[in-house]
Amino acid sequence: MAERLDFSRRAELVEDMDRPCSDEEMRACLHDIAAVNWLTLAHRPVILWLNELVRARGPRLPRPLKIVDVGCGYGDLLRRIERWAARRGVAVELAGIDLNQQAVRAAHEATPAASRIEWVCGDAYSCAQASEADVVLCSLLTHHLVEPEIVRFLEWMETTARVGWFICDLHRKPVPYRLFGVLMRGAWWHRFIRLDGMRSIRRSFLDEDWVRMCAAAGLEADQVEIRGYWPARLCVGRVKSPAG
Repeated sequence: MAERLDFSRRAELVEDMDRPCSDEEMRACLHDIAAVNWLTLAHRPVILWLNELVRARGPRLPRPLKIVDVGCGYGDLLRRIERWAARRGVAVELAGIDLNQQAVRAAHEATPAASRIEWVCGDAYSCAQASEADVVLCSLLTHHLVEPEIVRFLEWMETTARVGWFICDLHRKPVPYRLFGVLMRGAWWHRFIRLDGMRSIRRSFLDEDWVRMCAAAGLEADQVEIRGYWPARLCVGRVKSPAG
């Protein structure tokens, strides 16, 4: 009989890609995660939010708009944003920050030479690129953290980001969990991907989790938007008024 899983609570699980591995293993894993991100429209919520930001702030946006992606991984989100900005005519400065040197190296290798994205290995809380951010983004990172770390991160983003911030992560629901298991049946995926992806969904969040964590970070309910996006994304964002 199949295991009956409880999606009402976050699971305490460790993902294989969070353990030490070779550069080759990490590069191959991140490459396949980028492919999964493309298939599951993982970057769509971020692009939609940036479109809303541009419409809301319009000519009052800083030029260039300094966007920092915390936990950038393979860098596919920032490469997508660079293409978006070129099409929209939005002047941007882009920086990706990750604690994992292997991920930063893989992001740099996967980025065209003409790109102006800056890749930084370091702690976002202490690096200069993050301290100068207009916008802080975070995609598919927070489910790797425990709740006190997420609360601290929310506080930091609210203090740091001059224009706004946006977190894109998974939605802890049984249907996405089962569908992801079907998607991952192909033998061509990296060996980490299937189990880690399913663990990630079980480690992710419901609306009430984000309401609780935002409140703990001192954010009022009317300051943030918690919104689900198809398929299986639950995002938290804030666009600040021009006055802050």
